[in-house]
Amino acid sequence: MTTPGYLTVTDLAVRLVDRADAVPAALSEVDAEVVGVDVERADAHRYYRRAALIQLGVEGRCVLLDAVTIDAFPEVDAFFGPDRLMALHALENDLVPLAGRAIRPDRVADTAIAATLLGLPTGLGPLLGELLDVHLDGDKEAFQRADWEARPLDDDMAAYAAGDVVHLPRLWEELAARLEATGRRSWYEQELAATLEQAAEDTRHWTRVKGAGRLSERERAILRALWEEREAIARSHDLAPNRLLHDDVLRDLATDPPRTAAQLVRRSQRRRGALRPHAEALLAAVERGQQADPEPPDDEGRRWTDEDRALHDALRRRRAEVAADVGIDAGVLCPSKPLWAAVAGEPGDGDELCRLVGLRPWQTALLAGPLWEVYAERAA
Repeated sequence: MTTPGYLTVTDLAVRLVDRADAVPAALSEVDAEVVGVDVERADAHRYYRRAALIQLGVEGRCVLLDAVTIDAFPEVDAFFGPDRLMALHALENDLVPLAGRAIRPDRVADTAIAATLLGLPTGLGPLLGELLDVHLDGDKEAFQRADWEARPLDDDMAAYAAGDVVHLPRLWEELAARLEATGRRSWYEQELAATLEQAAEDTRHWTRVKGAGRLSERERAILRALWEEREAIARSHDLAPNRLLHDDVLRDLATDPPRTAAQLVRRSQRRRGALRPHAEALLAAVERGQQADPEPPDDEGRRWTDEDRALHDALRRRRAEVAADVGIDAGVLCPSKPLWAAVAGEPGDGDELCRLVGLRPWQTALLAGPLWEVYAERAA
């Protein structure tokens, strides 16, 4: 088992830091212009994202910061100032738990975004294998399910955590060169900015419950009231909402409302213990939803005709053709669902069509002409 200090990890110098006063010296060991960073979280049962381990790595060296024993890392925040780049893979998973430990980098790079725009594998393991001939050891799924708050940290977990970050600086260097060579650096900058904006937003919403769009307006009102009450309870107790009441049960309660708290509890097969103390509050939410104004559907009641569906299919197919031509996934170039806005919006030209769909400039440059051709032909 590991102890504070240097760990035995093949081919890597890995240092575990579990005291705040040891952080500055540890940072000097990964002093570079680009530093790879990852977070192992321990929040599957919590409402708020919580870092358990923060990894900082450069070629051959890694520092593991114990976020179980250290509450905040102001030295790390200062370390990632304007002269240093933090390289992450899928940063939307890491920025919030990092901010929770007072780490807010000035500059970030995302290797997952870059890989997506180059038509490369987006999983870190396959990406490292294809670009750098680096092959990560260990059962990734098993480590993702591991308890990262458990201490002491064993060598296998330390090796997995280090392997996720030490190659990120070199990986970013290779991806950045390819973005420049293909003329896609501006694409990347636009996607990075959008991802950073989205990562800072709370995207949780009751309409994201699967099947909400198929409910009646009255059922949607009940679902909303239940969802909002569940959110309030989950936040106050730092409990993952689905650990309290699963979305499927939430939807079932909206379509067939219980009359008593006991009935409500019985409807949840797996969460009865956690649910019982809050059953009365959730039953009151059901009653509020029954008395509230009906919730109209998201599309404001529009009924899609066969002609609408045919146009949407034609736009979607043309989008896929353009994506194939540039060698990226069609959903990256333009997701299918937003194309319905073009069907409903009656645009006057290709640029307006792309604005309705919510496309960024790089996407508009590729799609305005092709999609407008399809739209104009069908509308004629």
